[in-house]
Amino acid sequence: MKLVSHAGIGTIAAGVVKAYADLITVSGYDGGTGASPISSIKYAGTPWELGLSEVQQTLRLNDLRHKVRVQVDGGLKTGLDVIKGAILGAESFGFGTAPMVALGCKYLRICHLNNCATGVATQDPRLREQHFIGLPEMAMNFFRFVAEDVRQWLARLGVRRLVDLIGRTDLLREAQGINAKQHRLDLSPILSAAGLASKASQCNLDARNPPRDRGALAARMLSDMKSAIAVRRGGDFRYPICNRDRAIGARVSGEIARIHGDHGMRDAPITVRLEGTAGQSFGAWNAGGLELHLVGDANDYVGKGMAGGKIVIRPPSDARYVPRETPIMGNTCLYGATGGELYAAGRAGERFGVRNSGATAVVEGAGDHCCEYMTGGVVAVLGSTGMNFGAGFTGGLAYVLDLERDFVDRYNHELIDILRINPEGMENHLQHLRGLIVAHVRETHSAWGRAILDEFRDFSGKFWLVKPKAASLESLVDALRRAA
Repeated sequence: MKLVSHAGIGTIAAGVVKAYADLITVSGYDGGTGASPISSIKYAGTPWELGLSEVQQTLRLNDLRHKVRVQVDGGLKTGLDVIKGAILGAESFGFGTAPMVALGCKYLRICHLNNCATGVATQDPRLREQHFIGLPEMAMNFFRFVAEDVRQWLARLGVRRLVDLIGRTDLLREAQGINAKQHRLDLSPILSAAGLASKASQCNLDARNPPRDRGALAARMLSDMKSAIAVRRGGDFRYPICNRDRAIGARVSGEIARIHGDHGMRDAPITVRLEGTAGQSFGAWNAGGLELHLVGDANDYVGKGMAGGKIVIRPPSDARYVPRETPIMGNTCLYGATGGELYAAGRAGERFGVRNSGATAVVEGAGDHCCEYMTGGVVAVLGSTGMNFGAGFTGGLAYVLDLERDFVDRYNHELIDILRINPEGMENHLQHLRGLIVAHVRETHSAWGRAILDEFRDFSGKFWLVKPKAASLESLVDALRRAA
């Protein structure tokens, strides 16, 4: 669990450990992606030293420190940074910016534009081939220097192992200020032992932080399907589901990928039919060959990291609400998906399709920040969206039905263009959109999708095509033809 360094982070960290986290990352305000706006870099969060100290003290006060590994990141560059992090309570250290620079990054802050001059932050294979000079040995060499720096500092402190340094705040002292403002700073709380005796654990001792929830449904599904996966036989299975059942499909996908690869059972799919309310991360890391059909609704993170297969969510046939006006899944669904298909006869929550790079999805409405940081794939929204649609959108395409004529005020104008779909010159996109809706109706039996198809000539002119500013219509047409 990644937590931003801020006042009160200790309380959040304690709750996260009680929720069975094995690792907590305390992230400082420094460092981060070169795509971040200046306001995020300069005014978000606090130094990692403040957050890490609070987390260490709170976990020790609640006798939780031994259950979890604590990692720190945020502009770490040298062995001295590692030493200070260990003294304040960390046993793991995240490096991002410095290794990227070692691999050739020039820190131009254009990561979100998909035109990185060094071929580091791009999905364009031509840029990678022409400009990327990074080799594994470059990053290895950087970390060797960091490790050597750490070794030298350990020797100066008279400590044999880094683990023996964790929590040893007695080895740090406050530097004298050089002006009146610095003289008024009291940094002693950072070095406090929180009034605890030395016997309270300073570091992680347990290999795992085991949850009470043993994942009974997930284990049962894997047991039922293991033989079918082994011989690539496919099959059809049915189960009830409730919101205590989290990450359903993940274990089965893992077994498929382990034996046959991410897409090894695409021609012999396993179909799972579920009824009820799914817990978080339904269909996470879904592999090719696993098709999940849910009658009911789902919580956050549906299809997280999805690589292939299919996820279908539809309301019960006797539902007394209007599906296209009702949320059928939670927030941050399809996060980081690289492939597969998702069809949902209802609205998605906020941040739908964030970081999607290859999946195809059709939903009947979405909340704020839909298609954020999207770099590939296709998303069709058959209804209204929230604000800030397409922030950081650099690849793929989307279709949005705009019945209220307010989408112009809802999308992020920085990186995307929107075009009305019309028969003249956009026949390929019309056929593509119609094909998506046909598949949506076939999978979900959506009444709204069927109504759109019945009056497609009238509805088609109310759709917007959303594309990156850097992409031409011709390139999108070529991509559609290749996908076909």
